Formats: sequence, C-alpha cells, structure tokens
Amino acid sequence: MDIIIGKSAGFCYGVKRAVESAENDIKNATEKIYCLGEIVHNKEVVNGLKDKGINFIEDISEADSTTIIRAHGVTKQVYKTAEEKGISLKDYTCPNVIKIHRIAEEYASKDYYILLFGSKKHPENIGTISYCGDKYIVIENEDDVFNAIDVINNWNIKKVLVISQTTFKLEDFIVYSEILQNELSKDTEIIIKNTICKATEIRQLETEEISKIVDVMIIIGGKNSSNTKKLYDIAKENCEKTFCIETKEEILDTNFSIFEKIGIMAGASTPQKSIDEVCELLKQKDMSF
Repeated sequence: MDIIIGKSAGFCYGVKRAVESAENDIKNATEKIYCLGEIVHNKEVVNGLKDKGINFIEDISEADSTTIIRAHGVTKQVYKTAEEKGISLKDYTCPNVIKIHRIAEEYASKDYYILLFGSKKHPENIGTISYCGDKYIVIENEDDVFNAIDVINNWNIKKVLVISQTTFKLEDFIVYSEILQNELSKDTEIIIKNTICKATEIRQLETEEISKIVDVMIIIGGKNSSNTKKLYDIAKENCEKTFCIETKEEILDTNFSIFEKIGIMAGASTPQKSIDEVCELLKQKDMSF
C-alpha cells in the first residue's frame, strides 16, 4: 500500500495562528475567556479548547470578559457592541479575511455594487457582508450568477466589484467571473479581485493532482468546514472512491488493503493529530491482511 499525503494538508496559517494564540491566552488567563463562535470548523479543535477552559458563545451579549474573535471573523457590529460593553477582544481573524473586509468597505464607500462568491450562511461571509453596505449579492452557484446579471442590467448599475470567500473553489471563481464579463452590459465597469487565499488554491490544486493518480482518496476535515467540502468535491471528480471523514473512527470497518495507492488531503482546520491517526490506521490495516 502506497499512501500519498498532500504537502499542504492540515492547518493553514490563519488557523494555526488563531488556535495557538487561543491556547496561549488560556495559559495566561486571569479571568474567564470566551470565544465568539467556533474558532475554526473542526470539532476536535473546538472540544480541545473547551477542555482547556475556553467558553464558546454564539452572541457577544453573552460575554462579560475577554473574548476571542474566531479565524473566520465577525461583523462590524460585534466590535461596536464589545466596545460599548467594555469587553476586551483578542482578534484572531485571518489576515486574508481582514483584507477582504477592507476591500469591501472601500468599494462600498465608492458606491460599487458588490458580488460576493461564497456560501450565504458561512460565518466568514456574514462578517464580510457587514462591510458591503446595502448593495450586494452573495453568489453560491451559477444560477445566482445569472440572477445577479439580471439585477445589474435591469437596474442599470454601472460599477461592480467581484470578491469571494477565501475558501471558494478556484475553478468556479474563474467560470463565474467569465460569465459576468461576457453577460454584463458593456458600459458596466467590473472590477474582479480574486480573494481566494493562496493556501486554498494550493490545497485545491494538490488535491486535484493526487486524486488523479490514486485508487482511493480520503479527505479529512470538519463536517461543517467549507474548504473541506470543496476538497471532497474536487477529489470526487477524479476519484470515484473518495471518503470525507472527520476522524479515523469513520473508516474503522473499511478494508483499504485492496487498494494500491491511497491519497490523503486534509482541510485547513484539520489538526496534524487527525492526519497522523488516519495514516497509522491505514498502516495497521495493511499489515493485518
């Protein structure tokens, strides 16, 4: 059995920074520490921080002392509420997300209509939307693209900015951008900024490459992780036998010894421990047959 592990598998810079900073905060804490929302989309990471003493909340109104801002970021209102309540914030928003917030705010102030590629319910985009003013559309799929084109052309909108969630699928970003350029009125100014983070692009491309040369692909990551789901979708396009798991327990009863080559990729919020445990399990299974 040959196991091929993606070089980019596991924690990205933004996640590593947030998790390590939170662990340091709890070590040095002199008061109760809260975290607004899941710090990253991985249950093992979140539960590990809970065990160490961090209190996870869903609304800033629940906090009465130091509060961590998750890697996905939050809305503008959270900062305002925290200031009003006198709550100290530890802001571990990914720098790439902060960059998107600044871009959105800048172009909203210049009266651009903003098209945001990504999931309508993802916390990163909920934060970004708060910087877009009242002229924006969140685009999840190709139907949304054409609906946005109808709105822009019918309302005679002349200035459009295109940005995306940091973990959006690169292939979709390119396709949707081309549709917009081809279908929008020729007198509409369209500025396209690829705000997918570089780590996401590398991870997606590597997943595509590995999934083309293996018999089975295992994607490790949180069930609610957007970037993990994208990796699964990419791998599935090239490798029919693709599994998406959060922990090794999900494949305990699967016989992998029948496969010669196994590819492994992990989402940006997946700890190294989860990757190591899956690899060790596969080696044990190989030796037992």
